[in-house]
Amino acid sequence: MQEILEAPRATRPSSAPKLKRSMGLWMATALVIGNMIGSGVFLLPSSLAGAAGPVSIVAWIFTGAGALLLALVFARLGRALPRTGGPYVYARRAFGDFIGFQTAWGYWIAAWAGNAAITVAFIGYLAVFWPQLGTHNLLAALVGIAVIWLLTFVNILGIRQGAQVQFITTVLKFVPLAIIAVVGLFFIKGGNLTPFAPHGTGKAISAAAPLTLWAFIGLESATVTAEEVKDPEKNIPRATMIGTGVTTLVYIVATIAIMGIIPAHTLANSTSPFADAAGVMFGGSWDKVIALVAMAATFGALNGWIILQGRVPMAAAEDGLFPEQFAKVHGERQTPVFGLVVSSVLLTGLMLMNYTKGLVDAFTFVILLATLTTLVPYAYSAAAQAYLYVTERELFDRKLFARDMVIATLAFAYSIWAITGSGKDIIAKGFVLLLAGIPVYVFVKWWQRRQTSPVDVLAELPPPVPDLPTNGYKHGDELQPAGGVR
Repeated sequence: MQEILEAPRATRPSSAPKLKRSMGLWMATALVIGNMIGSGVFLLPSSLAGAAGPVSIVAWIFTGAGALLLALVFARLGRALPRTGGPYVYARRAFGDFIGFQTAWGYWIAAWAGNAAITVAFIGYLAVFWPQLGTHNLLAALVGIAVIWLLTFVNILGIRQGAQVQFITTVLKFVPLAIIAVVGLFFIKGGNLTPFAPHGTGKAISAAAPLTLWAFIGLESATVTAEEVKDPEKNIPRATMIGTGVTTLVYIVATIAIMGIIPAHTLANSTSPFADAAGVMFGGSWDKVIALVAMAATFGALNGWIILQGRVPMAAAEDGLFPEQFAKVHGERQTPVFGLVVSSVLLTGLMLMNYTKGLVDAFTFVILLATLTTLVPYAYSAAAQAYLYVTERELFDRKLFARDMVIATLAFAYSIWAITGSGKDIIAKGFVLLLAGIPVYVFVKWWQRRQTSPVDVLAELPPPVPDLPTNGYKHGDELQPAGGVR
């Protein structure tokens, strides 16, 4: 860990970044934790109890180990290449424009499409206090869209404002989960953890692991905002490792506690396992309290992913792989306003699809399309670390070559396993999304070439070869040997 934080620094570009460095260590850490802890974690104990039983704790440990391997990769790459864009930057640096574009294209769509799912979950928890949201689709859609644009506006004001919202919401959701996890350990009944593997061990772990891996999506968040983090070479690795490590610990301890408090058959049918566990520990009904915590979790996750949805296309546009408008940064606020607004417009359209009769299937289809593209950048990043260690060793500490290559290899293997474990339907639809980006890539390259002036083309040509001495020879003369006529 210490070696990662103290490795040699990459050479920074001579020009100052256009973005404003407003995020310190704890705000960057809050971004990592907040983007990982969304809506899904609140139902996971029930899903895991039904799919595998207490043995699912082993699945948490397995996926947690894989997430920590990826965190080590992003910590190393984030220090070596502290530039906005995270996975996109690493993929392009190692494998060129096409793979870089593919990473940015998929990640960007996954960010705003995933935000639609997060918003729908937020509305679902808000309906506990506002029941009309559960019965009036138009009202639910309008409230969801209002929340999206509220957070978009906050992030247009500046990264500091967005980071402050992220920090507050992360505390509001993390502290209650940690309390239930830690206090719950004192209420465990051993009988609730037996049989430990009611559905077998191997198959049960295989069934539970794909459910848990989604809880770690977002561990790379600090690298995506690299040019807005203070002292990025130190704080990005620290935020990534602290955020991933602490979240993994809370996930595992909370699962052990809840499964030990609530009998397996009851837990499998629970619609609010954290509220049920709190009721056993403290008495009374905790449904509305947990709904408030879940609202804070989804609100914060939506804010964090709105931050990211403007940064990746900005980085790609700076390299000429996205339309140049995405690279524009508001002069005073120093935020990528165009990218934020365009992404939220697309997100708004997707939200309207979800609440329009006949378009719900299309909404689900787009979400599935984008699911895979949150995992592919992990594989590219792990492979990029191994590749760059061979081709650009000056970016890394050579003494750690063997260790870091092992970590990159294991992280790559874990990423491939996560992709295969996501299901055939998700893989197929995600592959379609990646293919759909090829015409966009071709168009962007064609447009770039069309915009290039003849002067620019000539400037890129190699210098002419200097004239060779002719020794009086003229065209048409008969060549003579160097020593004259024999």
